[in-house]
Formats: sequence, C-alpha cells, structure tokens
Amino acid sequence: MNAIQSLPNSQFSSVYGPVKSWRFGRSLGIDPIGMVSTCSFNCVYCQLGNIQKQISQRQIFVPTAQIIHELQAIAWENIDVVTLSGSGEPTLALNLAEILAAVKKVTKLPTIVLTNSTLLGDRTVRSALKLADIVVVKLDAISANQLQRINQPVAEIDLADILAGIEQFRQEYQGFLAIQTMILSPWKSDMVRDYIQMLERLKLDEIQLNTPSRPRVLVRQLDARGNNITESSSYVCQNLRCVSADVLSALARQIHTATKIPVRCPPKTSL
Repeated sequence: MNAIQSLPNSQFSSVYGPVKSWRFGRSLGIDPIGMVSTCSFNCVYCQLGNIQKQISQRQIFVPTAQIIHELQAIAWENIDVVTLSGSGEPTLALNLAEILAAVKKVTKLPTIVLTNSTLLGDRTVRSALKLADIVVVKLDAISANQLQRINQPVAEIDLADILAGIEQFRQEYQGFLAIQTMILSPWKSDMVRDYIQMLERLKLDEIQLNTPSRPRVLVRQLDARGNNITESSSYVCQNLRCVSADVLSALARQIHTATKIPVRCPPKTSL
C-alpha cells in the first residue's frame, strides 16, 4: 500500500523546532502522530501530559505528502539531525518507512527515531526502523510492577516482550542503537544489578540516563513536543521531582564500570 495521500485541510504542522537536544545538538522534529497525542504508553513523566489516545494498533496519522511538503519549506542552516518523535509513539505510524525515506531524500541529514520499544516485536516496524541512522529505545522498567507504575502500557504489552523486541532489533540493525532510561528516584543496589543484566543482553552502542527536566503539562499542548514548556509558561503544569545530577552521574559511572558501554547524562544546564 502506498501511504502517500493528499494534504489534509488542517493547521497542524508535522515539522517543529529545531529543538536543543543534550544528546543530538539542534534537532528538527518530525511528528508522524498528529494533533491527538497517541501512544502505547502513558508515562507518568511524559511532557505531553496524559496521553489522549492509548493504542498499540498502527495506522496512518499524518500523510507522508504533508511531511514532505513542510520539509521542503525548511531552511537547513544550523540543524544537525532530524528526529521522529512528537505527539506520541512514532512506530505507531504505518507510514514510518515512507517518512524516513522522504526525510533522507529531502534533508540529507542524519535521522533519529525515539521509540518506547513496544512495537519492536513487529517485523514491519523493525524493517522501517532500519532506515534510521540512530534509534533510541526506551527501557525505564526493570520489573513488571515498575513498568505498570511508570509507563502504564496498554494491556497487551509486557516487559518480556519489550526486551525480546529490543534483542531482535539489535540482531537485525546495523546502525547506532542507544537506550534511554528515565530515572525518577535513586535506585537500590538490586535494581542496578538487574538493569545491568538486562543491558548485557541487548548489546547497545550507548546508554542514556535522563531525569525529568521540564514541567509536565496537564492539558495537551503542541508546544510540549519541543522544549518550550518552562516553569514560567502560562500552561497548567506539574513540576516533577528529579534526582540530582550527582546521583545520576554516580549511577552512570557504576553502569559504565560494569558494562563498558558508554553512558551519557544531561549536563546540569541542559533543557
């Protein structure tokens, strides 16, 4: 099926930013999900706020033609990468492969996909993600209880399937594979041990430890796709408790010592 369709009559823009990213520099965002935030998770820290539509079934949300049209109007000076993320889980977009191919053709820039890992068991999702230069998978939970508490997935998703999907993708993917883990509170020693054991299975190129650094909007705002929400914003927000940079750095050192995998954390001044 060809997912390219005519442009919708909508004010929604699928291209946003550039966003200042502590991981990737100046990143132009591509949102393949659209006006309604849609994801297979409803993470307690999500900067989008409560997810409006929680599903695991793939569909076309934003026509590829709209994304191409908007990309062609962009000036590419001072943009380092193009990142697919936006208003939810990008692998839910059935036209993901088309979008990645179009972005590469139009921009000639490195492409990144940020995914929550829940659909990696799907062969067509893995095939689409192979077109990206960098894929960052999420792994916040090291137990089923933690998955439910932090990520609040749709009913059919469990931790074992997520880990199996990441492993399968790693076997097939020749690009740069990183994992991002959100640290909401200091970890006990048994949690660190279990996390390290999981990482050893996944054969990653990089580990990214993060902590919530922006307020969480309580009502859906498109601005939340980027880094425009601050404590001074007029939106109703929830300020999340963060672990200190020192705690995060100490955990990073411990994980790197055990795994020998590069570990990155945001600088204290990052957004």
